[in-house]
Amino acid sequence: MAQLITTLGSKEAGELGMILPHEHVFVDLRTWDQSGYAQAEAADVIELMEPEIALAQAAGVTAIVECSPVGVGRRADILKAVSEATGFPLVVPTGIYREPWVPAWAHTASKEVLREWMICELEGEIEDSGVQAGWIKLSAGDDGLTDSETKVLRAAAAAGAATNAVIGSHTIRGRVVREQLDIVEAAGYAAEHFIWIHTQAEPDFTLHLEIARRGAWIEYDGIGSEEETDEDYLRLILRVLDAGLGDRMMLSHDRGWYDPAQPGGGTPRPFTYIGEQFLPRLRAAGVDEATVHQLTCTNPFRAFAR
Repeated sequence: MAQLITTLGSKEAGELGMILPHEHVFVDLRTWDQSGYAQAEAADVIELMEPEIALAQAAGVTAIVECSPVGVGRRADILKAVSEATGFPLVVPTGIYREPWVPAWAHTASKEVLREWMICELEGEIEDSGVQAGWIKLSAGDDGLTDSETKVLRAAAAAGAATNAVIGSHTIRGRVVREQLDIVEAAGYAAEHFIWIHTQAEPDFTLHLEIARRGAWIEYDGIGSEEETDEDYLRLILRVLDAGLGDRMMLSHDRGWYDPAQPGGGTPRPFTYIGEQFLPRLRAAGVDEATVHQLTCTNPFRAFAR
């Protein structure tokens, strides 16, 4: 039986409700060579983020997929501390972000070394933290994959094929997603195990449908942001549902988070907008309760469970 691998152990579908598939609890968007990069005390992160997680729980959220891989300050030890302090499960990734955040060791590592590293984190633990990686997170440049990003993707596809872990990629352009899916499939893995993160950033809606029809997940994950309105997201979601592709779509905020580059970790944005404000608007637009459940509970579990 498929299970979601979290900081609090494996969870079955019956133990969970709403899952947010793209959020952050701790992230550092500076490059790895900056002074103080990814440095913070767990107690400080807990103090800032515990109230936000409590509000999310009150809004019906039962788990969050944390989307900070190597390159943007992944700290599995801190995530575990936050999770244990709140009693709230987080799903933590293996994988490496895009240029210029790719660390020096990953530039020199072979595809085989990267594959084995990912498998070790997916089957064992991340950096002696006691946290097992639940999925693979990576990224691609807006103009196409660099050599390093291609190597990381090929390693991820091989690691995914060995562990059944889903691969999620921060990719802005749909044509780059096409290239990524070609690489994933050539490596012997399937498009069904790939998530196009930030699909909403691609203005050509036909590419959204193309990628979903190919079998990959499309993720509208900036809900509640200033860049797009609720009406923008409602229009996208309804068009995907009308195309019969609701079983390949997920929704999230891309919110949080404790940022060690900011004084006191900065000011987090709550994980509650979808549950408290957006879903009522989705229902008012005519989306039935079964479909709401599919989009917020069933689909993210299916995507990430293994």
